[in-house]
Amino acid sequence: MTDQTLPLDGQIALVTGASRGIGQACALALAKAGAHIVATARTQGGLETLDDEIKAATGQSATLVPLDLAEPSGLDQLGFAIHQRFGRLDLLVHCGAILGPLTPVAHIDPPAWDKVMAVNATATYRLIRATEPLLKAAPKGRALFLTTGRVVRPKAFWGPYGASKAAMEHIVRTWADELENTPVRAVLVDPDVMRTRMRAEAMPGEDPESLPDPSEIGPLILELAQAELGQPKATVLFSEWKQRSGTPVSA
Repeated sequence: MTDQTLPLDGQIALVTGASRGIGQACALALAKAGAHIVATARTQGGLETLDDEIKAATGQSATLVPLDLAEPSGLDQLGFAIHQRFGRLDLLVHCGAILGPLTPVAHIDPPAWDKVMAVNATATYRLIRATEPLLKAAPKGRALFLTTGRVVRPKAFWGPYGASKAAMEHIVRTWADELENTPVRAVLVDPDVMRTRMRAEAMPGEDPESLPDPSEIGPLILELAQAELGQPKATVLFSEWKQRSGTPVSA
């Protein structure tokens, strides 16, 4: 039986990139708070693992949607399916992304560039296009987009990833400005470095135990999901939030 005291009881939350890492941690934290999770990722096995974790923690099942963000027509279908089943979307948490090649700009292979831009930038606009009516149908829709400090701190060899995330940020900030006279709010969240597969891929020599576990970001995502947010003026930095809140690591 659903606990009526849960803060997100009855809400519908769409989480992309939910099969592992930060996306998985966000989905689990929101499910524990009472939200019904619509989880997307490329890997069916990872989604099923998430579903098992949600069932173990809450007794409820998630809605699993295997989806490749590089295939934008799938996002249109996803938006239609959410409309048909739920009629609204209370929360969007967009974690899905790819690193792409770490290589000098002059050496970037065009198909690799196109893939990174498709997943990290174009999919953002297509996701907004598909979910805006659903978010507006909710009492106070919230859309959280995971970004990176590489946008403001460019570094050699990180061109495709940094450029695609910069494009994502511009799209989100533009959309947020357009939402001023609606109850929907869009927020950029920078988790900084965490113990994820993408981080290990980018920095294979780094000790993963020296990095925060993705579960630590769960309380921040839950806080933003409930907050009375104004127009975003700056990216929410997990590192600063953690210092202010003193929040312990989530189990």
